[in-house]
Amino acid sequence: MHKLVTTGTVLEHELSELRSLIERQTGIVLDCPNSAMAAHVADFIEAQDLGSSSTLLERLRSCEQDPASLPALLDGLINTNTGFFRHPGALNALTRQVLPQLFARKSADGPNPLRIWSAGCATGEETYSIAMAVCDAVSNSAANNATSSNGGNTNGSGKAARSGGIVDSAPSKNSAASLAGLTIHIVGSDLLPQNIEAADRGVYPQSALDGLPPASIRNHFSKISSPAILPVDPDANQDADDEDRSAGRDDTRYDGRYEAKQRAGSQSAAASGAHLLVKPRLRSMVTFNCMNLARPGYIGRFDCIFCMDVLPHFSRAQRIALLERLHLYLEPGGYLFLSQTEKLSAPNLNFRSETFDGYTFHRKPLAASAAYGR
Repeated sequence: MHKLVTTGTVLEHELSELRSLIERQTGIVLDCPNSAMAAHVADFIEAQDLGSSSTLLERLRSCEQDPASLPALLDGLINTNTGFFRHPGALNALTRQVLPQLFARKSADGPNPLRIWSAGCATGEETYSIAMAVCDAVSNSAANNATSSNGGNTNGSGKAARSGGIVDSAPSKNSAASLAGLTIHIVGSDLLPQNIEAADRGVYPQSALDGLPPASIRNHFSKISSPAILPVDPDANQDADDEDRSAGRDDTRYDGRYEAKQRAGSQSAAASGAHLLVKPRLRSMVTFNCMNLARPGYIGRFDCIFCMDVLPHFSRAQRIALLERLHLYLEPGGYLFLSQTEKLSAPNLNFRSETFDGYTFHRKPLAASAAYGR
């Protein structure tokens, strides 16, 4: 006689089907124990007023009709490790080895934007770290160019449109820094809408940036009193930033009116410790979007793709499929950055591994001719 085994209020075979549905639809293999998963699922069923686990399963089987159900269920089930500059070797290779090559190539080819994708960006720390690294590299390069051109200086007016590369458009006046007319677009994507909402807000506890140089924090963040403050559209504040700089105000205070608007909107919010808000100039370089990497929508090609700590969550078949898609989405000569603990588990793809200062990354050859090349 078959015995039904239960874990909490959810049947064990239902948990198995849930794991299979999640893997099939997102590529993610959950590694949490059944007891923890059952408790989470039971709480979700109650919160969503679904009545039973069978109702939940039916909804997930037809996830195309209700695409919000699965990400909502996964919130709290996926172990997400994130943080600012968690992979310094990758960012060091990006700024010191990759960017100079890409800048030279882009300048020779004409006014093509530099496009970077942070795939699986969680709550945005990785994406903003990339933007900070790129912004600092551009600033340093511009300063060096100014010094080497007999005292020439730059006016900082060249900026990249905040399209994030989803739909490239002509640069607007409210956009990010550029070098020699080269615009920079950075896209951050994640499966979970709540992660994208947090990334889009760009508000982080001060402790999240512990260890970063104080000057870098001052350049890219403003201190606010409460995380309940919702940032206004950074593009709308860019003119105020430009006026502050033209008036000779100290850079650490250039967005004073931006901060004042934030404080004005928080009079009724209880202060809960110091938090930092991404400054408009950095925010304007980045666009965040929800995306299922197992079923990604095509968002164009990129010069660099960061896919850090994502592959270990996927099954082997899904890892290979994802790497094939990332290879396809890279421009010839583009670069793929993975965590150093991750192996390039698709040997049939035409990647050339390179190492800089101990960090290994992967380049798609300019004359890519593999089955998954251009």
